[in-house]
Amino acid sequence: MSEFGRQLIVIGLIVVAVGVVFSFSDRIPWLGRLPGDISIKRENFSFYFPLATSILLSLVLSLILWLLRR
Repeated sequence: MSEFGRQLIVIGLIVVAVGVVFSFSDRIPWLGRLPGDISIKRENFSFYFPLATSILLSLVLSLILWLLRR
């Protein structure tokens, strides 16, 4: 049961970290506007897919989780 408790704590910390990033995302000017993010704007249509931002966040989260496992 001790391992399950640790996993819940780690998941909770990750949720808190994501919440902090969302709260302060407007103060990080480059987040969401990296080269590689796809943005298509037409007259009646706009599409935005943050591909590079998603890859960067995935790498950062993978590194953090890897460090926590050690």
